[in-house]
Order: sequence, then structure tokens, then C-alpha cells
Amino acid sequence: MDDEVVQRVFQEGGRDYFQQQPSTSTSSSSSILQSLPLHVSFDHGYYLLVKSIQELREKKEGLVTVGIGGPSGSGKTSLAEKVASVIGCTVIPMENYRGGTDEGTDLDSIDFDALIRNLEDLTEGKDTKIPVFDFHQKKRVGSKAIKSAMSGVVIVDGTYALHAKLRSLLDIRVAVVGGVHFSLLSKVRYDIGDSCSLDYLIDSIFPLFRKHIEPDLHHAQIRINNSFVSSFREAIYKLKCRSESPDGQSTFFLKDEAQTDNFIEMYLRPPSANEEARINDWIKVRQSGIRYYLSLGDQRIVDKNFIIRPKAEFEVGRMTLGGLLALGYNVVVSYKRASTSVNIGSLSLSLETIDTLGETFLVLRGTDRKTVGAEALRMGITGQWLTKSYLEMILERKGVPRLNTPPLVSATSVSHNQEKDIAAPKPIRTTPNLVSRLEDLAQPWTRSPTKSKMEPVLPTWHFASSDRSHGGLVGSSAFRDTMKLAPMPDSYDLDRGLLLAVQGIQFLLENKSVPVIVGIGGPSGSGKTSLAHKTANIVGCEVVSLESYFKPEQVKDFKYDDFNSLDLPLLSKNIGDIKHGRKTKIPVFNLETGSRSCFKELEISEDCGVIIFEGVYALHPEIRKSLDLWIAVVGGVHSHLISRVQRDKSRVGCFMSQNEIMMTVFPIFQQHIEPHLVHAHLKIRNDFDPVLSPESSLFVLKSNKQVAYQDILNILDSAKFCSSVQNFIDIYLRLPGTPANGHIAESDCVRVRICEGRFALLIREPIREGNFIIQPKVDFDISISTVSGLLNLGYQAVAYIEASALIYQDGKILIEVDHLQDAPSPYLQIKGVNKEAVAAAGSALKLDGSYTTKSYLQIILERLPLVERSYSGIHTHQAARLQELVDSIQSQGGSTPSESSQSREVSPMDGIIEDMQCRIRRLERWHTINTVLWTFLMSALIGYSLYQRKRQ
Repeated sequence: MDDEVVQRVFQEGGRDYFQQQPSTSTSSSSSILQSLPLHVSFDHGYYLLVKSIQELREKKEGLVTVGIGGPSGSGKTSLAEKVASVIGCTVIPMENYRGGTDEGTDLDSIDFDALIRNLEDLTEGKDTKIPVFDFHQKKRVGSKAIKSAMSGVVIVDGTYALHAKLRSLLDIRVAVVGGVHFSLLSKVRYDIGDSCSLDYLIDSIFPLFRKHIEPDLHHAQIRINNSFVSSFREAIYKLKCRSESPDGQSTFFLKDEAQTDNFIEMYLRPPSANEEARINDWIKVRQSGIRYYLSLGDQRIVDKNFIIRPKAEFEVGRMTLGGLLALGYNVVVSYKRASTSVNIGSLSLSLETIDTLGETFLVLRGTDRKTVGAEALRMGITGQWLTKSYLEMILERKGVPRLNTPPLVSATSVSHNQEKDIAAPKPIRTTPNLVSRLEDLAQPWTRSPTKSKMEPVLPTWHFASSDRSHGGLVGSSAFRDTMKLAPMPDSYDLDRGLLLAVQGIQFLLENKSVPVIVGIGGPSGSGKTSLAHKTANIVGCEVVSLESYFKPEQVKDFKYDDFNSLDLPLLSKNIGDIKHGRKTKIPVFNLETGSRSCFKELEISEDCGVIIFEGVYALHPEIRKSLDLWIAVVGGVHSHLISRVQRDKSRVGCFMSQNEIMMTVFPIFQQHIEPHLVHAHLKIRNDFDPVLSPESSLFVLKSNKQVAYQDILNILDSAKFCSSVQNFIDIYLRLPGTPANGHIAESDCVRVRICEGRFALLIREPIREGNFIIQPKVDFDISISTVSGLLNLGYQAVAYIEASALIYQDGKILIEVDHLQDAPSPYLQIKGVNKEAVAAAGSALKLDGSYTTKSYLQIILERLPLVERSYSGIHTHQAARLQELVDSIQSQGGSTPSESSQSREVSPMDGIIEDMQCRIRRLERWHTINTVLWTFLMSALIGYSLYQRKRQ
């Protein structure tokens, strides 16, 4: 469990606060934190850091100080901001303590004395003032007051946050490496080959890293490898036209809140590139004041009028730019971009003037494609949309600079601020097959990516056969049946897979015309539904779930993963209609009633031209033969559940391989699903953990105060209001032998929710901070056979909750009124992705002061008398109903009586026997260890005695 990892953190190091007050428990440590001998992902590190801060606040009085350090572009600032959004703490950026116009990466430019004084003031309970640095004026412009009473937690964020001068003032030390730091190293090594060592590259691009930054990172207690670089999961949708738009747009930029910025954008060509090299291989650097932002290539997707860009820019130091130039990179294009922008709700409207082009452009940006398009129509923007980048426009006018010519006139000279001159290595032309990957080298954790794949260049799509002479006309049925995509050579993570999926769809649209039919398959909980909807949001198409094709007469006992339950003739007819451009009727299946509720009409237009089918059997041979693009997704909660079961088993002294667990928990996967996935054109490994990730956080406020229905209506948007009713049962599963002392802890349990005919899984306890419960905003559907498999592995149903929920929502806020079976009054939950909006809704309903962060499991168990609790923690009040639920699951899940008998709670004596057997196994292991240690000790004593005698 992560709780055990957090406990390991609290051993040694940091500020010694226990000397100020005597310890009341022999188990309390005399110090705080101990370095973790492991390196975790960004999401897992975020979760561990939040849990560590929460536990530390409970164990000590006064301020909790956190330092987050790492090289430029590693993601430390993003981590600090995400933790602050949950904890509500104060973040002190070290860049505000720079002394002059230098970029602040030099130790001498940081005012450590002022930072130390600020931290000491806050630690002693005094208010303080921190400096504020203006990056456009390149100087300090004032100070900001920080009140000690409001700062229970302070985070210091900066490259040198773990420096020796600060470490004694920090309770928790976090090192973040990776991000663009690793990706840029991989990109440069790909571009110049293996003509120089990795240490040489690091000294060239990050000259201060090995000497001044890396030694401090080894003192961190939590070490994070950030593999995230750029992702279309949070894509920016942009519409662009020349400024000959209606004159009414100019009034927007006369407002006081209009913001003006000036940028210099540069494109660096690799030293080994030829003149015909793709601009996607160039490195983009954007200068804003004394800040530099870097992105690897011109990463974007063009779909109809939209330019879609990922979150791909990361701040780097000026020395990085100088190092790239010293390694042989050339600035081939540079231009000034003057921007005046205003915010319109969640959108941004900008006027951008490009000096090299001598033109002004109107740009509308947002994170939702439909919202951006609707706002453009509302504003009456009717100009011709442009999908070319400013770089492409400049190259069309001036051409691609030759390798032996200077770059286009730049608005600024590049400064070479380095510790020493570095000779540029001789460029070597490389091919993808000759690239030496960084992870293949024996390097410290601070220098090597943890992912096995860090390709700087993605492969491109092509057809397995390039002979078009036998396929007929493009767009004809014969051509479509002949031309098949060639599978990608490797598997990819979710971010790269999403990009490749969109590129594959665009490749098919360009070469096979409409419609393009995509199939996304994979096991339950792997993330295929999320991938389908994210792809559809980028492309602007429809998603059809194969669950819609369940046959009501054959869907029995919740076995939705049975291929025979699909109405294959209807699916084939729908796909045939789509291929021939006809309207078709897609069924809508109600999982709660087990029947089709209606049909909806679907037509693929020329504007869209794409349809996505997603489901467990989307790549079955009978289905994929009619599809154009096959995508397989594995991982996600599918993998996390296997890891959780393996960890639970090891805690009770039983060790199982992942393959054994998979055969039991996902019995259909290996036999009926996995064989189809290997044929996919694109294979995606979903390493993303939505349970841990701050990107998928849902903020929840819970109260048992009664609220009138009209009051709920008053705070929701009436234009978008909708309501529904849900009935659900939560079953809590736990392995016998888990240390519990007769109590049921939510952290030791796996929660299975049965709602509307679905089984959803929660394998990790949510974060609780103040009045808020922070939980995932998505459910992870599983099959009933998975629940039955958990019971067969020995999990016992130890508690359950039955409830009905009235749900009211308007797209921003969801209010849920839960009527628990064993609770005298209902509980109200306010949910949303915006913490401030949820808090405001709670205040509007006058719920302040009535919130609780207890889970429904705690609330129900506290109402049941302790005397009715069995040894394993099961209440006799719930035992009969639990047995009924378990019997129903096992009979529907296909378990045999011999398999089911292991997991049933027949009597309290079974739990006692199981617990005693686990204790005996632990004692046997300790006896073996003690025997070995005593044998070694006695051998050493006898050997030493003989040595002394011989010497005498």
C-alpha cells in the first residue's frame, strides 16, 4: 500500500521538530523523512507528496516546508501548482529571488539570504514579504505579503530548491527529472548520432546540471521521473484568419484587461539535416523577455479549419540555446510576434502581428473544439480560415534557407552565456535504425529516461501495398478493400498513441476518402473508451460503443464480455450502410433494464467522414474485416488491478505471478481478446493512472444537512439543467489475513460498485484535504467475471452499502442526493472539476460548517453496534445480505462450487484460521532469517577466536 510507502518516508532527515516536544509514542520517529530507494512516475509522485504533507501536518505543529527541485523543463513547477490546487498552500518561486537580468540559473544570481529569511520568518510564525520579479522589465518590481497564519504548507519551487543552504529548512525534499530535459537529450542524440558521450551532451545543453544541480537531487526523499512531454489529452484548438474580420472585433482589444506581449520565435535546424528535411524535425525556441520556452518540432494537427496543438512548451535556460548552437544547430528562421489578447470566458482572442510577414492575424483559442467553433460563429468571424503556421507562411515567401547561408534576419542576437566554450562535434548523418537510446546506457536515474521508448521522431503511416494499379479508382469499393494500412512497428504510450491515431485517420482520409471506420479494442478498464472520445474530440466525429449491440435475449447474468451477446448482423448492416454513405439506425441499449431503449439515426457527412467503434471485441475477426484502422489498447486499470492483487497477496504471505492473477481475474482476456489485439495497426500501452493523476481530479463536498429542491435549482444553470435517478450497491472486498484488529479500513479494501447493470472498480482510497474529497472523475467498468475472479483468489466481501441517488447537474456542477439504506437522513454531495466553483455552490446552499470527509463505509459501520462484529470485521447485520450478493456474483460469474468455497464467509472461525495460518507463515520466515543470521554470527565469532589463538 502507498500508506506503507509514506510511512517509510518518515524516518530520517529534514528538520528535527520532535526535540521541541517529547514524543508520546515509542513508535514515533525522532525525525521526519527518509530517502525513498525508488523513482516514481509524475502522477504517483504527486499522490505520495500530497499524502506525505497531510501526514506530516498531523504529526507536527507549525509550518510544513517542501522543496521541489530539478533541471529546467522537468515539470517541477507543474507539480508545485497541482499540489497547491489540492492542498491550498503557498508556492514560493525561486526565480523571484534572482538578483539581476541574468536568467537565474547561475548560483550567484540567486539571493539565498533573502529566501532563507523568508522561510525562517514563516517557520517562526511571523508574516513575511517575498520579492516579485518582472521578466519583461528584467528587475524586481516590489514584494508580496505572505501571512504565516494562512501558510500551513509552503512549497519552494526552483532549480536550486534542494541546495545545501536550504535543505536544513525543508521538511520534504522532492526531485523531478525528465520532461523536456530527457526528451531534448534524446532528440539531440538522435540528430548528431553517437559522436559524443552523454556526459558531453549534458555539459553542452545543460552546462550547470552535473556540477550544481544533480548532486542536490540525490538528497531528495521523493524522486520523480516525469515521462510526460507533450500531450493532445489537453489539446488547444485554434482558429486563425487575417485581420480583415468585422470591425466589431477591435472593440475587444480596447478593454483594460487586454494583455500585450512581444515574443521572438526561432527555429533551429539539426546539424545533420539536409535542405529537404521536414520542419517537424526542427526545434522551436520562443523568447519572452528573459525567459525561453522550447518545443520539439512543429507539433500540431490540422483538421478542417482547426489547428490543434498539444501542451508542448517548456521553459529552459538561455544556456540551453547556446549549447544547441555550439553543437551545430542553426537558427534558420526567426521572427517577432506582437500579441494583444483578451479572455472571453474559457476562450482567448488575440491579434498577432508577424514582422517578417508584415501582416496581422486574428486568433481564437480554447480547449474545447465545439466551444471555439460556436464562439467564432457568435462573433460573426467570416474571414477565410488559415491552417498554415507562421513558419510555413514565411518559408513559402522566402524559401528554406540553404545550409551554407545565414538565417533569416533575426530581431535579436543570440547570447552565448556558458561556463566554457564547447567545440561542436562533427555532424554525422544517422538513420533511425542506428540510434543509440539513452536508456540502453548505464546512467544514474537523474540522466536516463525510465520509459523504454523515448523516440524523438514518430514513424509515419503507409500502406502495406503501394501498388494502386489494381485497386481501381480512389474512393471505389475495390480500392478501399485492396489498400490496407501497414502496422506500426512498435507499441506506444497513450500520448504518442493518441497522436498516431489522429495522424492515421488523416492519412486514410487523404488516401482512401470518406468514410473512415476505426475500431478501438482492448480489455475492460484499459482506457479504450477514453481514447475513443479524445480522438473524436480532435477529429470531430461520432463514437459508437459495441455495448449498444447487446442482444437483450442473450445478455444474461451481466456477462457483457461474451462475444455471442453481440448482435453481429445488425452491426454488419450499420457498417455497410456507413460505407455506402447511407443513413443508418444505431441501437441504444439500457444496461439497467437489459433491453434496447430506442434507435438513433446516424449519417456520415463529408464534413466529418469518420466513425469510431469501441469495445472489448472491436478487433474480432468478424468485425475488424470491415474496419479501416485497428487500434488496440492495453494497461490502465486492467494492469493496476493485477498489481494491486499481487501486492495484497504478498502482504498476507502469498506470492502469485501476474500471469496467474490475470488468468483468474480476467479469464476471457487471454483466450478470447488478446489474440485479436496482436493484429492491430496501432498498439497502445496505457501507463496513465487516472486514479492518481491530478489531471482527472474531481472535487467533492459532502454534507448531511437538508437542502430544499428549489435551492438546488437556483444554483444550477436552468438552460443546461438535467436530472436522473440511480440505484447502486457498493461491495467492499478484502483478503483475509490483512492486519485489521477486527476493523474494516477502506484503504485495505477493493470497492466494487453495481450501478445500472455495470460493475465499476475503485482500487485506491481518494485524497481528503480539508472539507474536500478528491477522487477520480471517471468510473472503471469491469466484467462480473472479474469480480468473481477476485472472490476466487480469496477476497472476502466484508461490507456493503445500498443507496439510491437523485442527481442534478448543469455541465459544471453535479449535485447528488444519496439516500443510504441504513442512514436516517440523506447525504448531499457537490461535485465538480473546479474547486472554487464547488466551494461557491456549497456556500450558496449554506452548507459551510456541515461538511464531512467520511466515506459512506465509515458512516454506515459507525452506526452498527461493535458487539455484532465478527473477528474479520463483518457485522452480523450485513452478513446474510453479503452472502446473498456473493452467491449471486459467483453464480453469474461462472465460478464452480469448488472455486467459490474459498471466498465464502461461512463462520467467524474461518477468518480466525486464515489469519493464524498467515501468522504462522510469517513466523516461519522470521525463524529462517534468524537461523541464518545466528549461524553467520557464530561462524564469525569462532573464526575470530581461532584467528586470535593462531596469532598468539
